[in-house]
Amino acid sequence: MRANRRTDTKPELALRHALHRLGYRYRKDYRLDLDGGRRVRPDIAFTARKVAVFVDGCFWHACPEHGSKPRANEWYWGPKLVRNVERDRINDAALILAGWTVVRLWEHVPLGEAVSTVVTALGAGTAPNPATAPGQASQASQADPADPPEPIPPAADDSRG
Repeated sequence: MRANRRTDTKPELALRHALHRLGYRYRKDYRLDLDGGRRVRPDIAFTARKVAVFVDGCFWHACPEHGSKPRANEWYWGPKLVRNVERDRINDAALILAGWTVVRLWEHVPLGEAVSTVVTALGAGTAPNPATAPGQASQASQADPADPPEPIPPAADDSRG
């Protein structure tokens, strides 16, 4: 399982690049040491605003729409995938108790929808942009509603071409 990425998956990279283009700055794979000794590593962490973003893969986190149940070695994979989901819920509860806002996105969520979900959780309508004077809207942050949302690329392909 060495080829399975923990960080920098294609959906996560697409989301990070889109947020960065809008002017948001964040920490990636940032370890949070919470009370009670629990350690959580959100994919994207906005530490000043206490927002933790997770981009969950459909297989590893048992997506109800796209998650598949392996037939080979079911005795191993079944409990493992259940433990992954349980760990997600425990981590969410620990983060909420610590005062964090948790955003969980599936890898199949369209990029535009994922970005708007994160921006909404951050509580800002427009991104901070040092080149824009206060009171002016940034042209980069205004999306054309006629453009269809760009889907987050699937994480299964490891090619870097």
